[in-house]
Amino acid sequence: MDPILIFIAVAILFGGFAYYGWLQKKKRRAALQALALKHGLRFSPERDTRSIRQFEFVDPIRKGRNRYLYNRISGDMDGRKLETFDFHYEKSSTNSKGNRSTTHYHGSCFLLMLPGAFPELRIYREGLFQKLAQALGFDDIDFESAEFSKRYNVKSKDKKFAYDFCNARMIDYLLDEEDLNIEVEGAWLVIAFSKLAKVEDWEKNVARLGSIYGLMPEYLFESTDPSS
Repeated sequence: MDPILIFIAVAILFGGFAYYGWLQKKKRRAALQALALKHGLRFSPERDTRSIRQFEFVDPIRKGRNRYLYNRISGDMDGRKLETFDFHYEKSSTNSKGNRSTTHYHGSCFLLMLPGAFPELRIYREGLFQKLAQALGFDDIDFESAEFSKRYNVKSKDKKFAYDFCNARMIDYLLDEEDLNIEVEGAWLVIAFSKLAKVEDWEKNVARLGSIYGLMPEYLFESTDPSS
């Protein structure tokens, strides 16, 4: 086959992939903007390398380089501050022949501000982010529920808070979920995804934040009330 025709065919193929990717990004951006408008929230589609720094406590974000967030939705929802966004980072590697390549990673985060500051806590599906959590010096905490301990890694330097947070109702809730990875850092309650979350699951994930918040015992907030 003529090399020129092969080159043209390959160029058309890659051009088609690029165009399809552009259409998907445009569709996602428009759908998220519509969700923000529906709920009276702010939407910012631009890449933001500055704002992501305040969220680099989230484990999936603190990897790689060239970090930025985009498709950010923020504002007050049901009386609580809400932040959701997609994020990017990249990693480079060199093979045995000295060829360097860069891989781009995209994920999504959903954050709800809590009425108080709390110890650092990580609740991950078994195997996910486990090496990173171990590198942070966290111990895996076991619970009476063997099924829960088998399915989730719970890590915190404050075991009492971990047990208070993972109360019986919270454990039952998490056992019914399939893809939750939860973090608590200061006043933020976080659901993090190492891949882009589906747009059609945006409201579901926001509702999950509300459900998790609602399952936290009230005495936890009383103990963090500055007026108490």
